[in-house]
Amino acid sequence: MRQDAYWYAVPLTICLGISPVALAELEPISDREMSQVQGQAMMRVDNVAGADHQFTRVTLGIDSEKRLNADRVIMGGDDSGADLDIKNFALGHYVREGDEDRIQLDGNTYDVNEVVPFEGVEPYLELAERNGKLSGFRFGLNQARGTLSGEIASFSGNLGLKINDASGNPVDATLFDSAGVATNYRATQIGLAAEDGSCGECVPLTNLLSMDIGVDNGDDTVGFTKDLFLAFQSESVDWQDLDGTNVIQGPQGVFLNLPTSMTLDMQTLQNGVQRERTHYVDRGTGMF
Repeated sequence: MRQDAYWYAVPLTICLGISPVALAELEPISDREMSQVQGQAMMRVDNVAGADHQFTRVTLGIDSEKRLNADRVIMGGDDSGADLDIKNFALGHYVREGDEDRIQLDGNTYDVNEVVPFEGVEPYLELAERNGKLSGFRFGLNQARGTLSGEIASFSGNLGLKINDASGNPVDATLFDSAGVATNYRATQIGLAAEDGSCGECVPLTNLLSMDIGVDNGDDTVGFTKDLFLAFQSESVDWQDLDGTNVIQGPQGVFLNLPTSMTLDMQTLQNGVQRERTHYVDRGTGMF
């Protein structure tokens, strides 16, 4: 439940080499006059009360369109592995030759070599405290949409993918470790769970080379999601979603909440989801 909200305006001073001159005296304005003023602050700070933690969220009133490449992303690593390990990580993609008539996830078509960006609106940083001590922090986006690509060797978090079962009904995909045990900690496989909860049908996460991040609009386009965030916790934290209607539990360690709009069948997963073109020089449908 949100308790307080504070808005800050940052003053800007320009030095022109002359003495400042007061042109007018500041006077208060009425509530009626204030109601006619519209605008957006650059930064907003919210204090949010949770069941076990107190949260402080700093939101920036900006939006961005980006395309990013990284050779490898490793977080939460130790001698036994890593909480998150993704090779050839990328956000956004280029349009391949032959795809210029394809409707992209934002509902638009693009020319060959144009960028279909990863869109982020109002990034925020949130701290979780208990008894005056920091329990964790997360970075997220109030709204996010775009493609995420990479070879996922290890994944800790939620991966909001749906898979059609044997009857053709979409069900939530389950993450598994290398032994086929269901887990959202350092998972290496994804698929459908058997009756006992173990892997019924599953494939390596490296088969998912590109994913559409966002919400399925039901018309082959993707809407913005509000649940994309990356968290770091020294203990389990129940992170509230931005409208306060739900909580997402992040266990100790690194936790990536990755909502996708995709519904796939097992045959597609077994064959592998093609990687989008993430470099200007198109190197085919393999690594790049």
